Amino acid sequence: MSQQKMSKVTAAGLLVAMGVVYGDIGTSPLYVMKAIVEENGGLKSLNPDFILGAVSLIFWTLTFLTTIKYVVIALNADNHGEGGIFSLYTLVRKKSKYLIIPAMIGGAALLADGVLTPAVTVTTAIEGLRGIPAFYDRFGMNQNVIVIITLIILLILFTVQRFGTDMVGKAFGPAMFLWFTFLGGMGLFHFAQDLSVIRALNPMYAIKLLFSPDNKLGILILGNIFLATTGAEALYSDMGHVGKKNIRVSWPYVKVCLLLNYLGQAAWLLSVYQDPKIQAIEQLNPFFRILPASWMVFGVIFATIAAVIASQALLSGSFTLVSEAIKLRLLPRMKIMYPGSSIGQMYIPAVNFILWLACSLIVLTFRTSSHMEAAYGLSITVTMLMTTLLLYFYLSEKRHNKLLAACVSLFFAAIETIFFISSAAKFLHGGFVAVIIALLILAVMIIWEWGNIIQEEAADTVHLKEYIPQLAALRQDESIPMYQTNVVFLVPHINDDEIGKQFVYSILDKRPKRAQTYWFVNVVVTDEPYTKEFSVDTLETDFIVVVRLYLGFRVNQEVNVYVRQIIHDLMKDGRLPKQPQRYSLTPGRNVGDFQFVLIEEELSNNTELGKWERQIMQAKLLIKRHTMSPENWFGLEYSDVLYETVPLIIGRTKKTRLVERKN
Repeated sequence: MSQQKMSKVTAAGLLVAMGVVYGDIGTSPLYVMKAIVEENGGLKSLNPDFILGAVSLIFWTLTFLTTIKYVVIALNADNHGEGGIFSLYTLVRKKSKYLIIPAMIGGAALLADGVLTPAVTVTTAIEGLRGIPAFYDRFGMNQNVIVIITLIILLILFTVQRFGTDMVGKAFGPAMFLWFTFLGGMGLFHFAQDLSVIRALNPMYAIKLLFSPDNKLGILILGNIFLATTGAEALYSDMGHVGKKNIRVSWPYVKVCLLLNYLGQAAWLLSVYQDPKIQAIEQLNPFFRILPASWMVFGVIFATIAAVIASQALLSGSFTLVSEAIKLRLLPRMKIMYPGSSIGQMYIPAVNFILWLACSLIVLTFRTSSHMEAAYGLSITVTMLMTTLLLYFYLSEKRHNKLLAACVSLFFAAIETIFFISSAAKFLHGGFVAVIIALLILAVMIIWEWGNIIQEEAADTVHLKEYIPQLAALRQDESIPMYQTNVVFLVPHINDDEIGKQFVYSILDKRPKRAQTYWFVNVVVTDEPYTKEFSVDTLETDFIVVVRLYLGFRVNQEVNVYVRQIIHDLMKDGRLPKQPQRYSLTPGRNVGDFQFVLIEEELSNNTELGKWERQIMQAKLLIKRHTMSPENWFGLEYSDVLYETVPLIIGRTKKTRLVERKN
């Protein structure tokens, strides 16, 4: 969907929003009330005030966090239509270099949530099969069957990612619209039988429940309540796919349907909480129990489809998040594929495999949805807190005074801190899984960012203008064979004419490279997502070209394609001489051949580094060797590429001196 289309509210845009944005929050009714009832000791422990208080807490949580914080406020913090914690970071990073810390923490926690969501939602949906008499009579409470079916569905889901989801994706919107309508309809059926549950909208029921002796968890019940709004961060992250207007127009319908379902589950609980037969049911799930018996099979199938769509949305969001982190130099380069027809639909094989493996291990380890729910929610509270912190800097800069920004931010931070403490109480019961996953991702980010800082601080640079006479002489020296018509160096940093010493060393010292034109290309990732611009400086010559490519953080870095366009433009303007080719398949070809030189660095033993800095650099270079090559990242797979290894010397050089042995 184009940016222009996303800026308008259309029926298609609203349907896409249903399918992409609300998958996570739309499957919350599958397990929220179930978790609340189970954690409090089952139906026997319930009473009307508890049930009404639980729904009241859900309603006000959705209102404050999802509606006000994200739909009303956060959607305004868009970076040319793109949302999410990394887009928000790019808007405010000039305020302080330390803002990279909450961005990394929030991004790592959000990726950890992407691991847990498919496991929780699909397992919960499949457990609904127990409500079907034929299935229950055959398998009873045998969890092995549920686990096997869940693992098969997850395997299929992760496998189809490599083929793209264009055809299936078109059905996501209508399917989720029907799902929300189904949620609202089923809830309304029971709500209509006891309209008195509308009292739950009174916040006093929520406040009373937090301090009621009937609430056995006390304030920690908020850990389960929070599960109702876990999809709010995904709503913000996926803004770029559908546009803020489509989200804002579709959200009221979604919220009403969700609320009706929670009210319907509450009405059903009020009517059966004293029924001994219902009390005896193991792993009771009010969501499936409110369905008529004849609808049970349909309900389980529909819930499974919704769970798969929610998982697909989280997968797409994870791919986008990793891609943005790579472009912002927070993660190493990884292979990115675009199997669909749109650039927004990407596939990262390494991330897909890791997510599948982690999801499968979680299902095998925790087995039941009840156990998984303990791990769920903790990571996303961390992301929300980090988003709130970055939002403060955004609000204080844009149209708002700092006092108002501080008040708004502190209000949401206070709520989210309470939710965080409530979720953290589940740490030993499964929450540690989310923490471990997030810490592993964060460790890679820290190593990568810290390693970049160490290298930049120790970079040995030279002024290219000082070497123009030598390059001109080398270019005319016929005693040295012509190396290539165009030699292109990919340079990580250029400041005016200042570049890394290793690039000039490669041309003059390592092996003299006689060429007609020397190119030094630097890729600058911009804060805007879709920038495609360049600047050129020939240093008043016709054989040196310094190019800066300004590419958005969502744009492919196809350097080969861009350089060939630039050379045609420069020849057309007369800034570069033509390079007629005597032998070519293309008659009259005036552009010569290219060789791209990629400099690889190995940490030199002849350098003095602190203990931690050496460990960081060794870890970074190890990760770099096992991730995507620069050749593939810069779109040079089909180009003539030369790799050269140079020693990476950081800090002081060790002084060694040999003593002559005298006979």
